[in-house]
Amino acid sequence: MAKRIRNQSTISEVLQEIIQVNKLQPGMDQIDVKEAWRQLMGNGVNTYTQNVVLKGNTLYVELTSSVLREELTYGKSKIVKMINEHLSRDVVKDVVLR
Repeated sequence: MAKRIRNQSTISEVLQEIIQVNKLQPGMDQIDVKEAWRQLMGNGVNTYTQNVVLKGNTLYVELTSSVLREELTYGKSKIVKMINEHLSRDVVKDVVLR
């Protein structure tokens, strides 16, 4: 009877390999950033958020409130820092509020 050699990998390792081989990381980053925005900004900001899109290293956020947009403009660097800390890697370099 032939011996079978099994390469034991965790599911997360296999998924990471699939993501790398198929170059899916930019799409995964976009999903992760949208979720991070929703969790970190809370219901008040999410009520006025229309769209969140990551293009390259820039996060574009469409808001329906000009007052909120102005308030968030003052905290752009803090938003970048919070999102990157939440994701445990540097994904966002800049935030553009529309």
